[in-house]
Order: sequence, then C-alpha cells, then structure tokens
Amino acid sequence: MEEKILEGKSFKFGDDISTDLIAPGRYFHLRSNLGELAKHVLEDADPDFARKVKPGDFVAGGKNFGLGSSREHAPAIIKLAGVGAVLAKSFARIFFRNCINVGLPALICDTGSIEDGDRLEINLASGFIRNLDKGQEIRFNPLPKVMIKILSDGGLTEHIKKNKGFNL
Repeated sequence: MEEKILEGKSFKFGDDISTDLIAPGRYFHLRSNLGELAKHVLEDADPDFARKVKPGDFVAGGKNFGLGSSREHAPAIIKLAGVGAVLAKSFARIFFRNCINVGLPALICDTGSIEDGDRLEINLASGFIRNLDKGQEIRFNPLPKVMIKILSDGGLTEHIKKNKGFNL
C-alpha cells in the first residue's frame, strides 16, 4: 500500500469542540444542502474559519473533539470545507467513527505543540506528523490498513460501492 502523505496549515482549537460548534444548530435547515452548511463550519468557534481554510489544511483540537449529538453532517462539512484531517488529543467515539465513514482522517495525537498556522506534513501509514515550521515530529498510532483503504476510497459508502462490499 502506498504511503498517504498529507500537507497543509493548521487551525488550532481547544478542548470540547462540540458538534454544535462544528455545525451550528441555527443552520439546521441547511442539513440537506451540505455545501451551503459547509460555509458555516466551525463558525461559532472561529467566525472566519470557513473563509480562511484551504484544501488540505488541518483542524487541530484538544480533548473530546466532536462531543455532543451524533450529527453525521459535522465531519462531512469539515471535509467539504477542504480539511485534510482532524487532529485531537481525544475524540468523541461517534464523531471519530463518522469521520472515517465520510473519508476524513481523524488522528489521536498530542496537539499541544501545534499552533495556529503551523505547516504540517502527515504520514497516515507511518504515524508521524512533521511540523515544518518548528522542525518537530509528533507521533500517533498509525491507522490500520483497512482504515487507510476506506479513507483512500473516499469513505465507507464509496469503499463498499468500489469493492461491491466491505473488502479488507
């Protein structure tokens, strides 16, 4: 399996970023139009995030990222906004699973040294994050091959379509 290397700039958030902060409830009426909803992603945590994020950039959170209701559209609109991966010290279980299901890498790692705007390079298979601005490396448990395959296929639904079922 080829190595999957991601590169982008970090957007730093704190602990307890809820699905309500990711997908504000006042935009509930947009849940059937995810492209429009993505224009408001993380708006309550950073009002300018959706305008600043570029394809491949990263969200770096603290503990308990994605807590709250199991809004499947929360990780979907993060991905639609162009985010290449979400890094956090810990994730709400359902949010983590929903990230993988929609094809958005969710990496459990120590984000304490990452600052807003740091340029990062992430190797999903080897479990290394290189901070290109600081010359630091952060280790995380490499994703299992099956997860990398699901992510490479664009998420669980696309993986099942491509393989005519679940293929390990």
